[in-house]
Amino acid sequence: MTTQVIKRRSDARDNRERILVVARVAFAAEGLDVPIREIARRAEVGVATVYRHFETKEALLSEAFAEQLTLCSAIVAEGLAAEAPWRGFCLVIEKLMELHALDRGFARAFTSQLPRAAGFAEERDRTLRLLLELVRLAKEAGDLREDFVLEDISLALMANEGIRAESPEMRVAASRRFAALMIQSFQANPVRTPLPPAVRLPLSRA
Repeated sequence: MTTQVIKRRSDARDNRERILVVARVAFAAEGLDVPIREIARRAEVGVATVYRHFETKEALLSEAFAEQLTLCSAIVAEGLAAEAPWRGFCLVIEKLMELHALDRGFARAFTSQLPRAAGFAEERDRTLRLLLELVRLAKEAGDLREDFVLEDISLALMANEGIRAESPEMRVAASRRFAALMIQSFQANPVRTPLPPAVRLPLSRA
C-alpha cells in the first residue's frame, strides 16, 4: 500500500470524525434543524464529503447520537432492575431529564421519529419496550397513576428541553427541580416531599 493511499484513508477518517464531532455539538446546542450545509461549513469540508460518509441526515443523526442512546438504554435497564418499580421509574425520569437537559438535539431525536436508520431505530424501540415494562410494573404496584401514558414522558422531556440557563450546571439544577415536580404529578398518591433548590432563570428568551 502506497504512502499516498494511506494518507487518503487517514484524511477520510479524520474528515468523518470531524463531521461527527461538529454534528454532535451543533445538534446538542441548536436542535435537529441545523442543515447539512452548515455542518459541512463548520467541519471545513464540502457538502459532498458529508454525504460520502453519511448518505442521509438520518444516518448522520444516528451515528452522532449512538453513544447517548446507549447511555439512555442503560438508564432504563437500571430502572427496570431496581428492587422497587416506583424507585426505578423515578430514577429513569431523573436521569433521562438530566441527560436531555445537556443535549437539546438528542432530546428531540429520542422523542421524534426522525432518526430511522436501522441501528438507531432498533435500539430506540428496544429502550421504549423496556420503559413500557417499567411503567406496567409501577402501575401494578399502585404507585404510578393509572392514566399515565408513555407520551407523558415525551411531554416532560420536550418541556425539559426548553430550559434556558446561564450555564450547563444551572440548567441541570433546574432540570432536577422540574423532574421532581413531574414525578409528583405522575404518582398515584403524591407524597409532597421538598423540591430541589430553585434556580434563577430568565423570564424570556430575549
